[in-house]
Amino acid sequence: MEMSINIAIDGPAGAGKSTAAKAVAKRLSFVYIDTGALYRALAVHFLRKGLKTDDCEGIKSSCGDAEVEISFRDGEQHVLLNKEDVTDLLRTEEVGNMASASSAIPAVRAKLLDLQRDLAASSNVVMDGRDIGTRILPHAQVKIFLTASVDTRAERRYTELQKKGAGCSLDEIRADICDRDHRDSTRAASPLKKADDAVLIDSSGMTIEEVTEAVLDVYERCLAENRCGAGDEA
Repeated sequence: MEMSINIAIDGPAGAGKSTAAKAVAKRLSFVYIDTGALYRALAVHFLRKGLKTDDCEGIKSSCGDAEVEISFRDGEQHVLLNKEDVTDLLRTEEVGNMASASSAIPAVRAKLLDLQRDLAASSNVVMDGRDIGTRILPHAQVKIFLTASVDTRAERRYTELQKKGAGCSLDEIRADICDRDHRDSTRAASPLKKADDAVLIDSSGMTIEEVTEAVLDVYERCLAENRCGAGDEA
């Protein structure tokens, strides 16, 4: 059986991982896996139970009665929580904050580990998240660490929320991103960090088309060389 090709894209919140990963997957006819959506689905479950972000024991015990699955409809990923499609519930700030906090709990990460690895083993995938290249798919043929300045990421999120008609404050969004960065990079369980063999791409000042081309260039180079250069920068 031919080995599947895995592209791992890691990086902080708001760096453009999902947008770039979707575009790359479309260009290559790969399956796009948004792993953040899986953690957000669990966050929906925890919030529905009335749990707070600091209730580690409650979150841990609630993992047992949550079943998270992925389905694809017209090429788009849908996330099922206990057979219910919760895709449209995943992008609120409340869910995002719960996902960021609960993903620091080892039991939450363990809950989704096999699902992510099984998906990558069965198909050519582009998978984005916080620990794909370091923990979930350490043997991925292509690893990208996509980042951007805090100001760039805050402005992107602010613009996104404004387009949706949501009331928001740029300063509050910037502070929230800094908080998430701190939680993600300092947690004990699979912290956010660049894999040694990942290629760094800073998307500040880049269009999504430019980011997509940069990732595809890394993909072509890595496959040609059968490796990704440790410490490289695109």
